Amino acid sequence: MVDAAPASRVRIATLDIVRGVAVMGILAMNIVAFAMPPQAYINPLAYGYEGTADLASWAFSFIFIDGKMRGLFSFLFGASLLLVIKRAEAKGESARKITFRRQLWLLLFGFLHFTFLWYGDILVGYALIGMLAWHFRDVGPRLLVRWAVLLILAQLAVMTAMAAYVASLAEAVGGPNPSAGALAAWADMAGKVGIPDAARLGEEMALYRGSWSGLVNHQLIELSMPLIFTAVFGWETLAYMLLGMAALKSGFLTGAWSDASYRKTTAIGLAIAVPAYAILAALIFAEDFGEVALYAYSFAATVPFRPFMIVGYAALVILATRGGGRLVARIAAAGRAAFTNYLGTSIAMTALFYGWGLGWFGYLSRAELWLVVVPMWAAMLAWSNPWLERFHYGPFEWLWRSLARWELQPMRKLPSPASREKESAV
Repeated sequence: MVDAAPASRVRIATLDIVRGVAVMGILAMNIVAFAMPPQAYINPLAYGYEGTADLASWAFSFIFIDGKMRGLFSFLFGASLLLVIKRAEAKGESARKITFRRQLWLLLFGFLHFTFLWYGDILVGYALIGMLAWHFRDVGPRLLVRWAVLLILAQLAVMTAMAAYVASLAEAVGGPNPSAGALAAWADMAGKVGIPDAARLGEEMALYRGSWSGLVNHQLIELSMPLIFTAVFGWETLAYMLLGMAALKSGFLTGAWSDASYRKTTAIGLAIAVPAYAILAALIFAEDFGEVALYAYSFAATVPFRPFMIVGYAALVILATRGGGRLVARIAAAGRAAFTNYLGTSIAMTALFYGWGLGWFGYLSRAELWLVVVPMWAAMLAWSNPWLERFHYGPFEWLWRSLARWELQPMRKLPSPASREKESAV
Protein backbone atom coordinates (compact mmCIF):
# COMPACT_ATOMS: atom_id res chain seq x y z
CA MET A 1 0.00 0.00 0.00
CA VAL A 2 1.61 3.27 -1.13
CA ASP A 3 0.66 6.84 -0.35
CA ALA A 4 2.19 10.16 0.57
CA ALA A 5 2.61 10.84 4.25
CA PRO A 6 -0.50 12.40 5.74
CA ALA A 7 -0.05 16.10 6.34
CA SER A 8 -1.20 15.79 9.94
CA ARG A 9 1.67 13.48 10.87
CA VAL A 10 4.08 15.83 12.63
CA ARG A 11 6.47 14.01 14.94
CA ILE A 12 7.65 15.47 18.23
CA ALA A 13 11.21 14.25 18.34
CA THR A 14 11.70 14.53 22.10
CA LEU A 15 8.59 12.44 22.71
CA ASP A 16 9.91 9.69 20.45
CA ILE A 17 13.37 9.76 22.02
CA VAL A 18 12.12 9.48 25.61
CA ARG A 19 9.71 6.73 24.55
CA GLY A 20 12.58 4.88 22.88
CA VAL A 21 14.61 4.98 26.09
CA ALA A 22 11.58 3.76 28.05
CA VAL A 23 10.80 0.77 25.82
CA MET A 24 14.45 -0.29 25.89
CA GLY A 25 14.65 0.20 29.64
CA ILE A 26 11.54 -1.90 30.29
CA LEU A 27 13.31 -4.93 28.85
CA ALA A 28 16.16 -4.50 31.31
CA MET A 29 13.76 -5.27 34.16
CA ASN A 30 11.27 -7.54 32.38
CA ILE A 31 14.08 -9.87 31.33
CA VAL A 32 14.04 -11.39 34.84
CA ALA A 33 10.32 -12.16 34.52
CA PHE A 34 10.88 -13.75 31.11
CA ALA A 35 13.79 -15.91 32.24
CA MET A 36 13.07 -16.91 35.85
CA PRO A 37 10.23 -17.85 38.21
CA PRO A 38 8.02 -14.84 39.08
CA GLN A 39 9.37 -14.43 42.62
CA ALA A 40 12.83 -13.59 41.25
CA TYR A 41 11.56 -10.29 39.82
CA ILE A 42 11.43 -8.84 43.34
CA ASN A 43 13.72 -11.16 45.26
CA PRO A 44 17.17 -12.06 43.87
CA LEU A 45 17.50 -14.90 46.39
CA ALA A 46 14.35 -16.56 45.04
CA TYR A 47 16.18 -17.70 41.91
CA GLY A 48 19.18 -16.84 39.76
CA TYR A 49 21.55 -15.93 42.59
CA GLU A 50 25.08 -17.18 42.10
CA GLY A 51 27.19 -14.53 43.79
CA THR A 52 28.04 -10.87 44.28
CA ALA A 53 27.51 -9.94 40.63
CA ASP A 54 23.87 -11.01 40.87
CA LEU A 55 23.28 -8.93 43.99
CA ALA A 56 24.94 -5.98 42.28
CA SER A 57 22.69 -6.49 39.27
CA TRP A 58 19.62 -6.54 41.54
CA ALA A 59 20.75 -3.37 43.35
CA PHE A 60 21.41 -1.53 40.09
CA SER A 61 18.02 -2.54 38.70
CA PHE A 62 16.20 -1.70 41.93
CA ILE A 63 17.73 1.76 42.19
CA PHE A 64 17.77 2.82 38.55
CA ILE A 65 15.29 0.71 36.55
CA ASP A 66 12.55 -1.13 38.46
CA GLY A 67 9.27 0.77 38.15
CA LYS A 68 10.92 3.81 36.61
CA MET A 69 10.79 2.57 33.02
CA ARG A 70 7.20 1.39 33.42
CA GLY A 71 6.40 4.77 34.92
CA LEU A 72 8.22 6.59 32.14
CA PHE A 73 6.30 4.55 29.57
CA SER A 74 3.03 5.54 31.32
CA PHE A 75 4.21 9.16 31.30
CA LEU A 76 4.72 8.97 27.54
CA PHE A 77 1.44 7.09 27.02
CA GLY A 78 -0.48 9.96 28.61
CA ALA A 79 1.24 12.50 26.37
CA SER A 80 0.61 10.37 23.27
CA LEU A 81 -3.04 9.91 24.21
CA LEU A 82 -3.43 13.67 24.40
CA LEU A 83 -1.73 14.09 21.01
CA VAL A 84 -4.17 11.64 19.41
CA ILE A 85 -7.08 13.60 20.86
CA LYS A 86 -5.79 17.00 19.76
CA ARG A 87 -4.90 15.83 16.24
CA ALA A 88 -8.32 14.25 15.79
CA GLU A 89 -9.98 17.46 16.91
CA ALA A 90 -7.80 19.51 14.56
CA LYS A 91 -8.93 17.34 11.62
CA GLY A 92 -12.60 17.64 12.57
CA GLU A 93 -12.82 13.97 13.55
CA SER A 94 -14.56 12.56 16.60
CA ALA A 95 -11.76 12.45 19.17
CA ARG A 96 -13.96 10.40 21.52
CA LYS A 97 -14.63 7.68 18.95
CA ILE A 98 -11.02 7.45 17.81
CA THR A 99 -9.65 7.43 21.36
CA PHE A 100 -12.02 4.80 22.71
CA ARG A 101 -11.69 2.59 19.64
CA ARG A 102 -7.91 2.75 20.06
CA GLN A 103 -8.21 1.83 23.73
CA LEU A 104 -10.62 -1.03 23.09
CA TRP A 105 -8.36 -2.51 20.42
CA LEU A 106 -5.41 -2.07 22.78
CA LEU A 107 -7.42 -3.96 25.41
CA LEU A 108 -7.82 -6.84 22.96
CA PHE A 109 -4.11 -6.75 22.08
CA GLY A 110 -3.36 -6.88 25.80
CA PHE A 111 -5.54 -9.89 26.52
CA LEU A 112 -4.10 -11.73 23.51
CA HIS A 113 -0.58 -10.83 24.62
CA PHE A 114 -1.28 -12.04 28.15
CA THR A 115 -3.08 -15.23 27.13
CA PHE A 116 -0.87 -16.46 24.32
CA LEU A 117 2.55 -14.99 25.10
CA TRP A 118 3.46 -13.61 28.52
CA TYR A 119 1.87 -13.05 31.92
CA GLY A 120 3.58 -9.67 32.45
CA ASP A 121 1.35 -7.70 30.07
CA ILE A 122 0.80 -3.98 30.77
CA LEU A 123 -1.40 -3.21 27.75
CA VAL A 124 -4.64 -4.21 29.46
CA GLY A 125 -3.96 -1.71 32.22
CA TYR A 126 -3.00 1.02 29.78
CA ALA A 127 -6.17 0.43 27.76
CA LEU A 128 -8.47 0.65 30.78
CA ILE A 129 -6.68 3.49 32.54
CA GLY A 130 -6.28 5.40 29.28
CA MET A 131 -10.08 5.57 29.08
CA LEU A 132 -10.06 7.30 32.46
CA ALA A 133 -7.27 9.64 31.36
CA TRP A 134 -9.49 10.78 28.45
CA HIS A 135 -11.64 12.71 30.92
CA PHE A 136 -8.65 14.89 31.89
CA ARG A 137 -7.87 16.01 28.33
CA ASP A 138 -8.97 19.63 28.85
CA VAL A 139 -7.52 20.08 32.33
CA GLY A 140 -4.68 22.59 32.69
CA PRO A 141 -1.12 21.51 33.56
CA ARG A 142 -1.16 22.69 37.18
CA LEU A 143 -4.42 20.93 37.98
CA LEU A 144 -3.19 17.78 36.21
CA VAL A 145 -0.16 17.76 38.52
CA ARG A 146 -2.42 18.18 41.56
CA TRP A 147 -4.57 15.26 40.47
CA ALA A 148 -1.40 13.21 39.93
CA VAL A 149 -0.20 13.98 43.45
CA LEU A 150 -3.54 12.85 44.92
CA LEU A 151 -3.41 9.61 42.91
CA ILE A 152 0.15 8.91 44.03
CA LEU A 153 -0.93 9.42 47.65
CA ALA A 154 -3.77 6.96 47.02
CA GLN A 155 -1.25 4.47 45.59
CA LEU A 156 0.91 4.96 48.68
CA ALA A 157 -2.09 4.24 50.89
CA VAL A 158 -2.87 1.03 48.98
CA MET A 159 0.72 -0.20 49.15
CA THR A 160 1.10 0.78 52.81
CA ALA A 161 -2.08 -1.11 53.69
CA MET A 162 -0.77 -4.16 51.82
CA ALA A 163 2.58 -3.97 53.62
CA ALA A 164 0.83 -3.62 56.99
CA TYR A 165 -1.36 -6.62 56.19
CA VAL A 166 1.68 -8.75 55.38
CA ALA A 167 3.40 -7.62 58.57
CA SER A 168 0.31 -8.57 60.61
CA LEU A 169 0.20 -11.99 58.91
CA ALA A 170 3.87 -12.55 59.72
CA GLU A 171 3.18 -11.75 63.35
CA ALA A 172 0.15 -14.02 63.39
CA VAL A 173 1.88 -17.06 61.87
CA GLY A 174 4.91 -16.51 64.09
CA GLY A 175 2.81 -16.69 67.23
CA PRO A 176 1.40 -19.70 69.03
CA ASN A 177 -1.41 -21.65 67.35
CA PRO A 178 -1.84 -19.59 64.16
CA SER A 179 -5.21 -20.05 62.46
CA ALA A 180 -5.57 -21.97 59.22
CA GLY A 181 -6.78 -18.77 57.55
CA ALA A 182 -3.69 -16.83 58.63
CA LEU A 183 -1.39 -19.62 57.44
CA ALA A 184 -3.14 -19.77 54.05
CA ALA A 185 -3.07 -15.99 53.63
CA TRP A 186 0.62 -15.86 54.57
CA ALA A 187 1.45 -18.64 52.13
CA ASP A 188 -0.29 -16.70 49.38
CA MET A 189 1.32 -13.31 50.07
CA ALA A 190 4.78 -14.64 50.95
CA GLY A 191 4.70 -16.99 47.97
CA LYS A 192 4.65 -14.02 45.59
CA VAL A 193 8.03 -12.68 46.72
CA GLY A 194 9.69 -15.32 48.90
CA ILE A 195 11.99 -18.20 48.05
CA PRO A 196 9.77 -20.92 46.56
CA ASP A 197 9.92 -24.38 48.11
CA ALA A 198 11.05 -27.33 45.99
CA ALA A 199 7.52 -28.37 45.06
CA ARG A 200 6.44 -24.91 43.91
CA LEU A 201 9.71 -24.32 42.08
CA GLY A 202 9.36 -27.66 40.31
CA GLU A 203 5.83 -26.75 39.16
CA GLU A 204 6.94 -23.37 37.84
CA MET A 205 9.97 -24.77 36.03
CA ALA A 206 7.82 -27.48 34.44
CA LEU A 207 5.25 -24.90 33.36
CA TYR A 208 7.65 -22.49 31.63
CA ARG A 209 9.85 -25.22 30.19
CA GLY A 210 6.81 -27.11 29.02
CA SER A 211 4.50 -26.85 26.04
CA TRP A 212 2.91 -23.70 24.66
CA SER A 213 -0.57 -25.20 25.14
CA GLY A 214 0.20 -25.74 28.82
CA LEU A 215 1.16 -22.10 29.23
CA VAL A 216 -1.97 -20.92 27.42
CA ASN A 217 -4.14 -23.12 29.61
CA HIS A 218 -2.46 -21.69 32.71
CA GLN A 219 -2.96 -18.11 31.50
CA LEU A 220 -6.63 -18.76 30.76
CA ILE A 221 -7.04 -19.90 34.36
CA GLU A 222 -5.26 -16.74 35.54
CA LEU A 223 -7.16 -14.45 33.16
CA SER A 224 -8.08 -12.02 35.95
CA MET A 225 -4.39 -11.26 36.65
CA PRO A 226 -4.14 -8.19 34.36
CA LEU A 227 -7.31 -6.77 35.92
CA ILE A 228 -5.95 -7.30 39.44
CA PHE A 229 -2.66 -5.66 38.44
CA THR A 230 -4.61 -2.71 37.01
CA ALA A 231 -6.67 -2.34 40.17
CA VAL A 232 -3.62 -2.46 42.46
CA PHE A 233 -1.24 -0.29 40.43
CA GLY A 234 -3.78 1.75 38.48
CA TRP A 235 -3.60 4.74 40.80
CA GLU A 236 -0.01 5.61 40.01
CA THR A 237 -0.37 4.57 36.37
CA LEU A 238 -3.12 7.16 35.90
CA ALA A 239 -1.01 9.66 37.84
CA TYR A 240 1.91 9.18 35.45
CA MET A 241 -0.39 9.52 32.43
CA LEU A 242 -1.69 12.82 33.82
CA LEU A 243 1.87 14.00 34.46
CA GLY A 244 2.64 13.13 30.83
CA MET A 245 -0.30 15.24 29.68
CA ALA A 246 0.88 18.12 31.86
CA ALA A 247 4.42 17.73 30.54
CA LEU A 248 3.17 17.94 26.95
CA LYS A 249 0.94 20.95 27.60
CA SER A 250 3.70 22.81 29.45
CA GLY A 251 6.24 22.28 26.66
CA PHE A 252 8.43 19.99 28.77
CA LEU A 253 8.03 17.03 26.38
CA THR A 254 8.32 19.10 23.24
CA GLY A 255 11.79 20.31 24.21
CA ALA A 256 10.56 23.89 24.66
CA TRP A 257 12.17 24.42 28.05
CA SER A 258 15.62 25.94 28.45
CA ASP A 259 18.69 23.81 29.12
CA ALA A 260 18.91 25.34 32.58
CA SER A 261 15.34 24.23 33.37
CA TYR A 262 16.02 20.66 32.24
CA ARG A 263 19.25 20.60 34.24
CA LYS A 264 17.44 21.82 37.34
CA THR A 265 14.64 19.26 36.91
CA THR A 266 17.17 16.47 36.43
CA ALA A 267 19.20 17.49 39.46
CA ILE A 268 16.20 17.82 41.78
CA GLY A 269 14.53 14.59 40.63
CA LEU A 270 17.61 12.40 40.85
CA ALA A 271 18.97 14.02 44.02
CA ILE A 272 15.76 13.13 45.82
CA ALA A 273 15.10 9.69 44.33
CA VAL A 274 18.50 8.01 43.93
CA PRO A 275 19.62 8.30 47.58
CA ALA A 276 16.15 7.23 48.75
CA TYR A 277 16.23 4.12 46.57
CA ALA A 278 19.78 3.34 47.70
CA ILE A 279 18.68 3.51 51.34
CA LEU A 280 15.70 1.27 50.66
CA ALA A 281 17.94 -1.24 48.86
CA ALA A 282 20.25 -1.27 51.88
CA LEU A 283 17.29 -1.86 54.23
CA ILE A 284 16.05 -4.77 52.10
CA PHE A 285 19.53 -6.26 52.06
CA ALA A 286 19.86 -5.81 55.83
CA GLU A 287 16.59 -7.73 56.28
CA ASP A 288 17.98 -10.54 54.08
CA PHE A 289 15.21 -10.00 51.51
CA GLY A 290 12.53 -11.05 53.98
CA GLU A 291 8.94 -10.97 52.79
CA VAL A 292 7.85 -8.22 55.21
CA ALA A 293 10.77 -6.02 54.19
CA LEU A 294 10.10 -6.54 50.47
CA TYR A 295 6.47 -5.48 50.80
CA ALA A 296 7.38 -2.51 52.99
CA TYR A 297 10.47 -1.20 51.20
CA SER A 298 10.04 -2.42 47.62
CA PHE A 299 6.28 -1.98 47.14
CA ALA A 300 5.24 0.76 49.57
CA ALA A 301 8.19 2.99 50.40
CA THR A 302 9.23 3.47 46.75
CA VAL A 303 5.90 5.03 45.70
CA PRO A 304 6.57 8.67 46.71
CA PHE A 305 10.06 8.69 45.19
CA ARG A 306 9.32 7.10 41.83
CA PRO A 307 7.72 10.22 40.24
CA PHE A 308 10.86 12.25 40.95
CA MET A 309 12.97 9.63 39.20
CA ILE A 310 10.63 9.46 36.20
CA VAL A 311 10.52 13.20 35.61
CA GLY A 312 14.25 13.48 36.29
CA TYR A 313 14.98 10.77 33.73
CA ALA A 314 12.77 12.44 31.13
CA ALA A 315 14.56 15.76 31.64
CA LEU A 316 17.96 14.08 31.48
CA VAL A 317 17.16 12.27 28.23
CA ILE A 318 15.82 15.43 26.59
CA LEU A 319 18.88 17.40 27.68
CA ALA A 320 21.37 14.71 26.66
CA THR A 321 19.90 14.23 23.19
CA ARG A 322 19.42 17.86 22.16
CA GLY A 323 22.40 17.65 19.82
CA GLY A 324 20.88 14.79 17.81
CA GLY A 325 23.12 12.37 15.94
CA ARG A 326 22.85 8.86 14.52
CA LEU A 327 22.33 7.13 17.84
CA VAL A 328 19.67 9.62 18.87
CA ALA A 329 17.88 9.10 15.55
CA ARG A 330 17.87 5.35 16.14
CA ILE A 331 16.54 5.76 19.69
CA ALA A 332 13.79 8.01 18.36
CA ALA A 333 12.90 5.40 15.74
CA ALA A 334 12.70 2.74 18.46
CA GLY A 335 10.29 5.06 20.25
CA ARG A 336 8.17 5.58 17.14
CA ALA A 337 7.88 1.80 16.86
CA ALA A 338 7.52 1.27 20.62
CA PHE A 339 4.37 -0.85 20.32
CA THR A 340 6.08 -3.20 17.88
CA ASN A 341 9.25 -3.24 19.96
CA TYR A 342 7.28 -4.04 23.13
CA LEU A 343 5.34 -6.92 21.57
CA GLY A 344 8.33 -8.01 19.51
CA THR A 345 10.37 -8.28 22.69
CA SER A 346 7.77 -10.59 24.21
CA ILE A 347 7.84 -12.79 21.10
CA ALA A 348 11.64 -12.90 21.03
CA MET A 349 12.15 -13.44 24.77
CA THR A 350 9.50 -16.13 25.18
CA ALA A 351 10.92 -17.88 22.10
CA LEU A 352 14.32 -17.76 23.75
CA PHE A 353 13.37 -18.81 27.28
CA TYR A 354 10.14 -20.84 27.12
CA GLY A 355 9.88 -24.54 26.44
CA TRP A 356 8.13 -24.05 23.08
CA GLY A 357 11.26 -22.20 21.93
CA LEU A 358 14.88 -22.70 22.94
CA GLY A 359 13.94 -23.49 26.53
CA TRP A 360 16.56 -21.37 28.32
CA PHE A 361 14.20 -20.68 31.22
CA GLY A 362 16.07 -20.81 34.51
CA TYR A 363 19.52 -21.46 33.03
CA LEU A 364 21.04 -17.95 33.25
CA SER A 365 21.94 -16.05 36.40
CA ARG A 366 20.67 -12.53 37.03
CA ALA A 367 23.93 -10.93 35.90
CA GLU A 368 24.14 -13.15 32.82
CA LEU A 369 20.77 -11.87 31.61
CA TRP A 370 22.49 -8.63 30.57
CA LEU A 371 24.11 -10.71 27.82
CA VAL A 372 20.62 -11.02 26.37
CA VAL A 373 19.43 -7.47 27.11
CA VAL A 374 22.24 -5.66 25.29
CA PRO A 375 21.89 -7.58 21.98
CA MET A 376 18.12 -7.06 22.12
CA TRP A 377 18.68 -3.32 22.54
CA ALA A 378 21.00 -3.44 19.53
CA ALA A 379 18.29 -5.24 17.54
CA MET A 380 15.72 -2.57 18.41
CA LEU A 381 18.10 0.17 17.29
CA ALA A 382 19.13 -1.74 14.18
CA TRP A 383 15.71 -2.44 12.64
CA SER A 384 13.54 0.52 13.72
CA ASN A 385 15.26 3.33 11.81
CA PRO A 386 15.66 1.57 8.42
CA TRP A 387 12.08 0.33 8.60
CA LEU A 388 10.68 3.79 9.34
CA GLU A 389 12.70 5.30 6.53
CA ARG A 390 10.57 3.17 4.19
CA PHE A 391 7.27 2.92 6.07
CA HIS A 392 5.06 5.32 8.00
CA TYR A 393 4.57 2.97 10.95
CA GLY A 394 5.96 -0.05 12.70
CA PRO A 395 4.00 -3.24 11.86
CA PHE A 396 1.92 -3.35 15.04
CA GLU A 397 1.45 0.46 15.02
CA TRP A 398 0.01 0.16 11.51
CA LEU A 399 -2.31 -2.66 12.54
CA TRP A 400 -3.50 -0.82 15.66
CA ARG A 401 -4.12 2.43 13.75
CA SER A 402 -5.92 0.64 10.91
CA LEU A 403 -8.20 -1.24 13.31
CA ALA A 404 -8.93 1.86 15.40
CA ARG A 405 -9.93 3.83 12.29
CA TRP A 406 -11.47 0.76 10.62
CA GLU A 407 -9.58 1.63 7.45
CA LEU A 408 -6.26 0.45 6.07
CA GLN A 409 -3.73 3.19 6.70
CA PRO A 410 -1.02 4.21 4.22
CA MET A 411 2.03 2.11 5.00
CA ARG A 412 4.80 2.45 2.43
CA LYS A 413 6.33 5.89 1.93
CA LEU A 414 6.53 7.34 -1.56
CA PRO A 415 10.10 8.08 -2.65
CA SER A 416 10.94 11.78 -2.72
CA PRO A 417 10.84 13.60 -6.09
CA ALA A 418 14.65 13.86 -6.03
CA SER A 419 15.08 10.11 -5.55
CA ARG A 420 12.54 9.37 -8.32
CA GLU A 421 14.47 11.62 -10.72
CA LYS A 422 17.69 9.86 -9.78
CA GLU A 423 16.13 6.44 -10.40
CA SER A 424 14.74 7.49 -13.82
CA ALA A 425 18.14 8.90 -14.84
CA VAL A 426 19.68 5.53 -14.12
